[in-house]
Amino acid sequence: MSKFISVGKILNFHGIKGEAKVGFSKGQEDFLLSLDIVYVKNGSEYLPLEIEYSRLNKSVALIKFKDIDSINDIIPYKGQIIFVEEATIREKLDEDEFLIDELVGLSVYDTEDKKLGFVVGVSNNGANDLLSVKTNSKNICLVPFVKAIIVSVSIKDKKIVINNLEGLLQ
Repeated sequence: MSKFISVGKILNFHGIKGEAKVGFSKGQEDFLLSLDIVYVKNGSEYLPLEIEYSRLNKSVALIKFKDIDSINDIIPYKGQIIFVEEATIREKLDEDEFLIDELVGLSVYDTEDKKLGFVVGVSNNGANDLLSVKTNSKNICLVPFVKAIIVSVSIKDKKIVINNLEGLLQ
């Protein structure tokens, strides 16, 4: 069974020809515009919506779905979260990109293999992603997910190695 991951939300309709205004996470414009198919959830089922075309308009994407040709056709989808299959996201990830749920729970070590804590969440401050690390002393510290600090990430070994700069984890 496929796993689905949310990539946006149908906020409203746009115009009279059935276009949808879709909100999405900042920085995901190219990914969203590259999609051919998305899914909406109906009960426990994921129903496919084929994308006829998509474009950006200010801070939203305007998406025209195949066979949705009027306001009346798109209104039932207003407020729906749109999903893609996990495999679709994985094939578009760069080598140094990860899914959030892969990082949460990983242990964090320094370069001398001392365990410092584990990842409890991932957020973004507008400039870069931040790992929320619960330290051995039970504090939660934010660690920028940048190459200068993150030495390596091994999903297989459930381990992240960081340069533990002075004052980073306290």
